[in-house]
Amino acid sequence: MSEARKKTPEIIEPRADEQLDAGAIAEFLQGRIEGAELPLRIRQFSGGHANLTYLLEFSRGDQRYEYVLRRPPLGPVAKGAHDMRREYRALSRLWRAFPQAPRAFVLCDDPAVIGADFFVMERREGVVVRRRIPECYGGGEDAAANRKVSEALIDTLAELHRVDPEAVELDGLGKPDGFLRRQVEGWAARYEAAKTSPLAVADEVGRWLLDELPASPTATLLHNDWKLDNLALDSEDPGRCVAVFDWDMCTVGDPLCDLGTLLCSWFEAGEPVIGIASPTQSEGFMTRGEAVGRYAERVGIEAGRVPYYQVFGTYKMAVVLQQIFVRYERGQTHDERFAGMGDGARGLFERAASLRP
Repeated sequence: MSEARKKTPEIIEPRADEQLDAGAIAEFLQGRIEGAELPLRIRQFSGGHANLTYLLEFSRGDQRYEYVLRRPPLGPVAKGAHDMRREYRALSRLWRAFPQAPRAFVLCDDPAVIGADFFVMERREGVVVRRRIPECYGGGEDAAANRKVSEALIDTLAELHRVDPEAVELDGLGKPDGFLRRQVEGWAARYEAAKTSPLAVADEVGRWLLDELPASPTATLLHNDWKLDNLALDSEDPGRCVAVFDWDMCTVGDPLCDLGTLLCSWFEAGEPVIGIASPTQSEGFMTRGEAVGRYAERVGIEAGRVPYYQVFGTYKMAVVLQQIFVRYERGQTHDERFAGMGDGARGLFERAASLRP
């Protein structure tokens, strides 16, 4: 990664091809959220690889209100993906029982406003850990802090999976019966739609996942994209999660799919890092085995059920990278971060094949 890319700030001026119409947004939000009558400045969060996220700042003098706006990526998107209505539905209710979920305030499903659905939610500030442990937690040199980061990943996931979907009126968000089969078939179909060249190993893993389909545990709410950089941690305590982001695939179904997604980027010391890196190789970070054991203890499942889901999570992440890459390949986005994601997808398909028990 280039030095310039390492230093990209969290909040930037909107990229040239990803700007929003501030006037249209301000007009739509007036009377719907507090402070929307004040002058609006829009900036963009630089992280993330799919949905676009913006900081809305309404201010005049001492008055200041901040919100976050989420919209789908530019260009055509896969059916059922980047679903702002689903994300709004989840976040407008989930905060009642799961305080790490930011509260969503308003949904716009009128394409005349900015050309796509979007919603506005509260801003949560915290530390988002991406490829490296940040300096505020020791820069990767503090083994105790690294351990806390890994524990927060697992403990927050277990806390989500203990939420009663019916208690927050989200039991209708998914169809638990046949969930895992639909997931496997759906991701295989997404891969076919995003394929840029034939890849036998991808087809082989897709067939294996269907042939070896296990019985699912009791359905829970699941995030469906659980990974380290979708969490924000307390700047003073790396073991405390203050927010979880990116809920556009939230549903009710097999909770082990979330764990499998997480494990696909949990590389241990000495292993080659493939796809999107995270700092799991830092000293003190739990091993995959420790993470699985901690999760299994907190939710009451058998750890031996997990290997299938790691294969599935790795396969799914490979498809995600391929979906991002094909948008770059087709010129639907010009973000140079996406240029190498085709190679990343191939590497993850090969890793998925190697992980099969």
